[in-house]
Amino acid sequence: MGLSFSASRSSAATPSPEPGLGDLPESCVAAVLSYLDPPQICRLATLNRAFRGASSADFVWESKLPLNYEDVIERVFEEDGVFFNKGLCKRDIYARLCTANEFDGGAKKVWLDKTTGKTCMLISSNGLAITGMDDRRYWTRIPTEESRFRSVAYLQQIWWFEVYGEIEFPFPAGTYGVFFRLQLGRPLKRLGRRLCNSEHVHGWDKKPARFQLSTTDGQQATKQFYLKDPGKWIHYHAGNFVVTNSCKSMKVKFSMTQIDCTHTKGGLCVDSVVIYPV
Repeated sequence: MGLSFSASRSSAATPSPEPGLGDLPESCVAAVLSYLDPPQICRLATLNRAFRGASSADFVWESKLPLNYEDVIERVFEEDGVFFNKGLCKRDIYARLCTANEFDGGAKKVWLDKTTGKTCMLISSNGLAITGMDDRRYWTRIPTEESRFRSVAYLQQIWWFEVYGEIEFPFPAGTYGVFFRLQLGRPLKRLGRRLCNSEHVHGWDKKPARFQLSTTDGQQATKQFYLKDPGKWIHYHAGNFVVTNSCKSMKVKFSMTQIDCTHTKGGLCVDSVVIYPV
């Protein structure tokens, strides 16, 4: 009797555990996660098993992917049939698209911003049409760690300067800026220190360079800049274009010219053209 009373009293005194985050249904957790950005989802996935499981739900990550992500995959991985046969979940597709994926023979890179899911792109100097590029008297390619493509086109001297490029791509809806990444002076590294050789820099202060872009749906932009600040990589804005609906394909053309033949110009590094949301 005493033992029975003691046991029942002990049982009555023990408080019942309260529900915690781990008791929430995964479907409820996933519904909440769908409103968060990807970094927040990944942080919450470490809380417990329910959050970890919910963070893998396809509908959570499909809302972060571009509406036309399948067109993007087809364009970027057109030669990689394995990508389509892996049966990747939406979270893994998002992670794969957030890495800098090379396409068009390695001349271009594209990725999704990890936070916003918006499309960013780089086009190397190898993917541009540069007048006189094959003549070593004017241009040369130099290796450098300061480029994501590990090399840049370097101009020693020329009279007629023209750089053209184009990209045809299924851009998701949004507004994009086109920028030329340039530097006056030749990058060097000596004893671990970054240096810049300005020996050939001349002519860019006499006339501005003209930057232009156009799209297949009639958008156009023109800007002019004097190139300056030797030793600094600068993004020169050629203009913006707008994609109103996620498209199957849009062609964007862009150029940089300085064709005033009254003087020479030189000492310029052309690294890449950058396209990213603005």
